Amino acid sequence: MKNTSLVTAAVAAALSTALAVATPALAQQPRVLKVQTAVPPASTTQDALKFLAERVDKITGGQLKIDALAGGAVVPPFEILDGAAKKVLDGAYGISYWWYGKSPTATLFSNTPAGIFGMDAIDFIGWVYEGGGLELWNEFYQKELKLNLVAFPSIPPSPQALGWFKRPIKDLADFRGMKCRQTGIVSQLYAKMGMAVVNMPGGEILPAAERGTIDCAEWVGGVEDLRLGLHTVWKYHYTPGMHESASVAEFAINKDVWDSLPPHHQEAIKSANSETFLRWWAKFQKQNADAIDEFTTKHGVHLLTAPPEINQAFLKTWDEFAAAEAAKNPFFKKVYESQRAYAAKVVPAKRFMFPPYNVQADHYFPPKKQ
Repeated sequence: MKNTSLVTAAVAAALSTALAVATPALAQQPRVLKVQTAVPPASTTQDALKFLAERVDKITGGQLKIDALAGGAVVPPFEILDGAAKKVLDGAYGISYWWYGKSPTATLFSNTPAGIFGMDAIDFIGWVYEGGGLELWNEFYQKELKLNLVAFPSIPPSPQALGWFKRPIKDLADFRGMKCRQTGIVSQLYAKMGMAVVNMPGGEILPAAERGTIDCAEWVGGVEDLRLGLHTVWKYHYTPGMHESASVAEFAINKDVWDSLPPHHQEAIKSANSETFLRWWAKFQKQNADAIDEFTTKHGVHLLTAPPEINQAFLKTWDEFAAAEAAKNPFFKKVYESQRAYAAKVVPAKRFMFPPYNVQADHYFPPKKQ
């Protein structure tokens, strides 16, 4: 009996020790957030979300993880914002001009179109963090649209090309009447300029081009267009475009989810977003350079400069649209005037302080004749 009691006591002690070790381990199971994009798995935007997830994982020591889901994984691609607001998803990784149908003000939080008041991506980030933009962004989602979200700026997928064309274009007259794939507010602006716009998701562009049902298309440019395969149908590629000269994407997370995170996990997400902005941007530029080289050396693409008349007409059309929208939409006006005030200081000063890119570029790498 004595030996049996000793054995029983030893087993009980062992079980007690095991439970003491196991309980903290169970309590520290990592939290996983479901975040979805609206793009295919092969997109560089999906690459960015994966990088963001990796950084959050490492910064938190594995205690917070992001399940980086591609377009359509849980909800249809362009339902990610509502999915996050309703907690079907924990977060949405996209760009705010996609929500133009909810309110034209949405486009302003993507610095689109035309790089608002000439701001490049860094200027825009400055407005977000130093000019009150982040507060306006969250006021827009939470109070204007009544969406239970918290948003932050993410990657800068620009500058984007004017597009791909089945034939050369030399001026605005050539541009008019062409049936071209465009989306969102850009489609409205180009329609005002005389283009016959067709709205379709990215996955439908190449088949439409192959069938000849569209004459031209805007997607992104560089590596994204190479992956989509537009060069296999059309050989005239024009840059730059003003419609997305300096766009910035967003990371939107359900507000209840955000509020439930401990402060150090919130800071991890903020820091990972900032790092993703910089690291992805640098990689994106190199990928685009490689793609541009491949277009010409392997696929016979004509890389051409967009007729200035087209971009000038676009800027004028946007200014007219924005002025009209500000006159009837108080919140649009509030955001637009905030951006104007910030840009009025930063853009002229930057133009004065920064040497034109072409000065050194032309010295070391003179432009080739087209």
